[in-house]
Amino acid sequence: MAIKLIVGLGNPGKDYQPHRHNVGFWFCDALAHLYSGPFKKETKFFGEVAQVNIAGSNLRLLKPNTYMNRSGQSIQSIAKF
Repeated sequence: MAIKLIVGLGNPGKDYQPHRHNVGFWFCDALAHLYSGPFKKETKFFGEVAQVNIAGSNLRLLKPNTYMNRSGQSIQSIAKF
C-alpha cells in the first residue's frame, strides 16, 4: 500500500505559532496526537515528519520548517523520497 502525504503549512517559530496562518501545523499536530505518531525532525526533508495509520491507510504528516512561501522545497524533497 502506498504511503500518502499530508502537508501542514505554516511558519516556523514560536512567534508565529498562535497565528491563523499556522492552521496546517495545528491540523497535523492534532492528527499526530490522535493517532500516536510523534513528529521527528528530518533535515533531509527540511521539516518535521510523523507517520500515522488511519483506517488502514499509512499517512506521512509533514510540517516544513521553512517559511510558507518556501514550503515547496520541503514538499519536493519528501515527494522524491
